[in-house]
Amino acid sequence: MNQPLTYALGYSESEFKRLESQGAFFRDLTEDVLRRAGIVSGMRVLDVGCGVGDVSLLAAELVGPSGAVLGIDRSKEAVVVARHRAATAEQRWVRFCSTELEAFVAEEKFDAIIGRLILMYQPNPAETLRRLCRHLRPPGIVAFQEGVMPLMRSNPDGKHFHQCVDWAIETFARAGFEIDMGSKLFTTFLNAGLPAPEMIVAGRVEGGSHSPVYDWLAATLRSLLPIAERLGVVTAAEVKIETLAERMREEALHHTACLMPPPLIGAWTRIRV
Repeated sequence: MNQPLTYALGYSESEFKRLESQGAFFRDLTEDVLRRAGIVSGMRVLDVGCGVGDVSLLAAELVGPSGAVLGIDRSKEAVVVARHRAATAEQRWVRFCSTELEAFVAEEKFDAIIGRLILMYQPNPAETLRRLCRHLRPPGIVAFQEGVMPLMRSNPDGKHFHQCVDWAIETFARAGFEIDMGSKLFTTFLNAGLPAPEMIVAGRVEGGSHSPVYDWLAATLRSLLPIAERLGVVTAAEVKIETLAERMREEALHHTACLMPPPLIGAWTRIRV
């Protein structure tokens, strides 16, 4: 494709449920990055590409009712879900807005701009950061967390797990998205004119019958299937999505496999006065 798509996983109800499950799956890794970055009580935080609100709600817990969080996303449907979740959690200091990143403007200034798994979808992530930082007041925090898909693996290797990972990575790559955004965060921050960030890598390591990784990976491929077929990566008939999670589970149990989802790299810095 000559031009990348906006979002490979779509905006279906099942994708929103997948995002919630993914948010729970990676929650502690993201919380650690936000705490290291310096998100504390009373701050005003902008969450970029908030989806159904997982990172926004996490940030809201850290800033408390004396702070405020604004989550923005291009999907109106995702924002509706996020608002409902915030209301259910009684986090009245969280707001959500549907807007394209390129069109986002705000009169208010923020103490921090954060995001998870969002820069990988930007044609020019450094320019995206540079533009967003106009909404920061010094010494504002910039903190983002991105994945390293090529490091996803199983030991010992399993046919079904390996194939599922290959299909997912190939689909993202052909769609024009960055499959190794995590390792490019350092350069991206510098190219955006930001001070060199502090960074950390963390990941989940899974195994056994009750691990959520099988359902998470199968759900990811389910959301990717329309574009995977469109790009000629794989067909629904080949994937057999309804039984994929269970096949990966049985395979892992048979081989007593250790499963490693993509590690997440967090990077954070503060803009200078």
